[in-house]
Amino acid sequence: MKYSYIKPRKKTPFTQELKLLVTFFSMTLIMIFSTFIFLVYKDYSFQKQKAETIEARLELQKDIENMKNQITYIKKQKDLSERIFTKNSVLKDSITNLFDLVPERITLSQAELLQNGLILYGITPNKDVYNFMLQAPLRSIFHKTYSSFYPAGNGWLRFVSTNYIDEMDAELENEN
Repeated sequence: MKYSYIKPRKKTPFTQELKLLVTFFSMTLIMIFSTFIFLVYKDYSFQKQKAETIEARLELQKDIENMKNQITYIKKQKDLSERIFTKNSVLKDSITNLFDLVPERITLSQAELLQNGLILYGITPNKDVYNFMLQAPLRSIFHKTYSSFYPAGNGWLRFVSTNYIDEMDAELENEN
């Protein structure tokens, strides 16, 4: 006996509603899992980038220290060059003043600059011209002055003037 005009269907536990529910849950799980994988990857990427940034920062700090050392070295070199330039200017002015100090009647043939002194070689017509025109200004500059005279072939006198500044007095003048 048949009560139905249609052929009976087999009933399964997976109904349309259950299939739809499983599909939504699986899609949700896939989305959550992919989000988790994405976040793990981004975290790894950020950690790697953080380590590279720290390494770059340390390298830049080393470079900054090197640059500071180079700047200090350059400043020392600049100061040294300025001191040398100043000493050279003073020496140039001193030499100019020395040659301005020599009168026209006396001829210098050689001048030697020493650490604490000066040696002059030259020709003078006589001792009086030398004593009044050159030795007096030299005595006002130097603490010790010695002169030696030798006859030249033309009747004039060759002289060697050795002039020194006392080291202790020079140190006192440098401190002032």
